[in-house]
Formats: sequence, structure tokens, C-alpha cells
Amino acid sequence: MTVPLSRRMVEVPGIEALWLLEGAVQGRLVYVHRESAVIRPAVHILQYGRLIVRTPVQAAALSGRPSLTYHADEIRVAGGTGWTVTASGPAEVITDPDEAAHYRRTLPGWAHGPHDTLVRIRPQTMTGFRLAHEGA
Repeated sequence: MTVPLSRRMVEVPGIEALWLLEGAVQGRLVYVHRESAVIRPAVHILQYGRLIVRTPVQAAALSGRPSLTYHADEIRVAGGTGWTVTASGPAEVITDPDEAAHYRRTLPGWAHGPHDTLVRIRPQTMTGFRLAHEGA
């Protein structure tokens, strides 16, 4: 008989959280709409300290928001290990046609047309946790 291992979350410093986020390619954009949390799949890259996110959301739903939140993780369910990172900060929809074309070539999207939006987030708050077993 195997004894289940105790799991724990260990907070990581901001620089390690940034490193984990940089190594991931997919995550979720989180924002509030009509007093409900909305979560959309997204892909991202980090460039010059900015998080560039491509997500299937109408740009109008994101415009005028003081802040957006992005979450990425890698969790191995079978082993109960992995990590999770959340970044929040001021954001803006990328409207410059040349810049948008560059990121559309760089980041694969799920939808094209009005539900294909590029957002630049300036992370001000970064939290990260490693998921581990007790004693690891």
C-alpha cells in the first residue's frame, strides 16, 4: 500500500515567477465583465518587460480597463507537482497595424476577426508558486 504524499505550495520570488512565465506559451487572460470573472485562453510572449497576449476577446471588452490579469501554469496532475504564476498590471490593446501584424505572425491565435485581440500588459504584481510534495 502506498501512502499519499502531502502537497504544499511554495511561493517563489518575482524573478523566478517571471522566468517560469517566460518559459510558458499558453495561459489565460482574466478580467471582470458585468460583475463576473471572464477567463479566456491566450498565448503570450515576454518582451522588454512587457507581456504581449493574444486572446479570443473583442477589443472593446478590454478597452478602458485600468488593469488586466494573466495566469499561466504547468501542473502535473499525476505527480501533484508544477507551478502557477499570475501577473497583473496596466494594459492596452495593441492598435498599431505594423506592431499587430508582427505579433500575429509571432503568436498563434484561436480566432481571427473581431474576437482576435492583442494586449500589452505591464506587470506590476507578479505572484508565483511551486507545487511540491512535503519534504521536497
